[in-house]
This record gives sequence, structure tokens and C-alpha cells, in this order.
Amino acid sequence: MHATRRGAMGLAATLALAPLAARAAAPMLGTQAPAWYRFRIGAFEATVVSDGALPLGRPADGFPSAPAEQMQQVLRENFLPGDGVLLEQNALVLNTGRQLILFDTGMGESMGEASRMFGPTTGKLLANLRAAGFAPEQFDMVVLTHAHCDHCWGLVDAQGNRVFPNAQVAVSEADLRFWTDEGNKRGPAFMVPFIDGARKNLEAYRDRLVMVRDEQPVAPGVVALAAPGHTVGHHVYAITNGPMTVVNTGDLAHHHAVMLGRPDWEFAFDTDPAQSARTRRRMLERIATDRHHMLSYHFPWPGLGHVARQGEAFRWVPAGMNVTSVG
Repeated sequence: MHATRRGAMGLAATLALAPLAARAAAPMLGTQAPAWYRFRIGAFEATVVSDGALPLGRPADGFPSAPAEQMQQVLRENFLPGDGVLLEQNALVLNTGRQLILFDTGMGESMGEASRMFGPTTGKLLANLRAAGFAPEQFDMVVLTHAHCDHCWGLVDAQGNRVFPNAQVAVSEADLRFWTDEGNKRGPAFMVPFIDGARKNLEAYRDRLVMVRDEQPVAPGVVALAAPGHTVGHHVYAITNGPMTVVNTGDLAHHHAVMLGRPDWEFAFDTDPAQSARTRRRMLERIATDRHHMLSYHFPWPGLGHVARQGEAFRWVPAGMNVTSVG
């Protein structure tokens, strides 16, 4: 009896370890959950919604003034690959209780093949908005930090129809003039599609445009702050309710490790790199001093955290779960 019991236990163990021939291997899915993250700014409800990852290519392509050895050191110290730079696209939805506001629109589909100039991983905003519980027709306002492709090309669809049919569009007059001026199709090759795309998207809302101005509110609790250099009319937005302020910084700094650690390095798509560097230092110093939260469009998901001084530069401190989340 003892031997029989031992044999039965051995057989059971063998069967438990053996693969079942009739069961097919589970397929690799290769998909992610819809990307949205909800939190509070006082009584306001805020939701970060992703337009997908934006690959920049080689570090030298995105940061042409950066010494190659120093760039590799920065990437290595931050456990990042040295052969390519990947940015996020973190659009913000703000529900004030009276208005539903979207900050920036992602790459969209409006420019056909050009809408995929950074690859197939962009253009996810509408699907992620719907997954987060928002319909395009609900938005009262779309606020643009600036008129580059990854911030305004989602205003219309491929046929030129308004994606947000009931929304006003807030943008600086300087950016509106610059990025719809055919005479600016000179210099880097990207200027031609950038201007064509801005014209198509902004012209569709010509009767619904609102001009933002430095230190002026665009909505209750939302104040525009001029931050030129990346574009002539780039603005960031301070969102305040109760004791909390979040500064939505758009493209003030594109990379959490590179541009905070080396704030004077040029970025390839800056209209005025020197002015952009001065603005970056000024605004980062202000945000660090005030200890406000910062939301960056291109920092690691969901782009929410703090800026701290580090010697002559700065460092990124992700918010993690320190921000009160809801839902």
C-alpha cells in the first residue's frame, strides 16, 4: 500500500509538470490598456490622456548642439537607451464644473501620411478620450500651448471637418500669424508640412478662435503665461483651484533628463533656440521656487511631477501617487 501510494503521488507530480498537448499556447497580445490618468486640482477634475509615444530618432537629431559624449552620459545615468529618444504626448482634459477644456490635440489624422511623420504610435488621442469617458462634442474649448503638428493637427479630420464641433480654440496671435504664413516656408524641411498642417487645422476654427495673452485668464482658474522660443507664441498655463496649482508647460522642456539636466542645450524644432533656453531656465526656476506641480506634454507618462534645483540645473521628481487621484 505504501509503495502504491508513493507511485501515485509521483505520477500526479509528473502530470502536473507535463504540458497538456490539447491546450494551444496563448498568443502574444502586444496591446496596452487605454492611457488616461485622473486626478484633482482642488475642486477641478483633471485627466491626462495620451496621444501615444513620439519617437524622435537618434539623440543628435533631436538635440543637435549636445556634445555626443555628454548626451550618452546623461542617457546612461538615467537608464535610457543611447540610440534613440522617445517622448510621450500627454494631453490634459480639465473639467472645471462649468467648462470642459482640452489642452493640445496630438498628431491627429488631418494630414494623411504626414500625420505619421514620427511613426505609427501617435494619433491615439480620440480613442483614449473616449475610453476616459469624453466625447469630442462635449468640449467647450481647446487650448493650444503652440501650433506645432503634435499639438494642433488633431483639430480636424482628414477631410478638414472639425473634430471638436462645439469648441472654441485658444491660441496666441503670434503663433497663429507665424504658422499660417506661407512666407515662413523656408529653413528646415519640416517647415512646409508644419505650416500646411497648421493652416488646415486652424483655418477650420477661424470664427471660433480666442487669442491668449500673457498673464491673462483663458478660463476661470486658467492663466496663460508667455514662454516664447520653442515657437514665437508658445504659452504655458497655470491652473489653480483651492491650494493647488499645476503648470501645464507644453514644450517648455521636451525631455525630463536631457533638458532639465542640460537646460541650455538646443532642441531641433525650436524657432529660436537661444530664447527657448532663456525661457526654459526662467520658467523652471519659477516653478521650482513656487513648488507647484508641473505637467509636461513630453515627459514620461503621465508627465506629472515637480521640478527641483540641482546645482546649476534641475531634476524631475515624478508625482507618482502623491497627487490625490479619483475614480
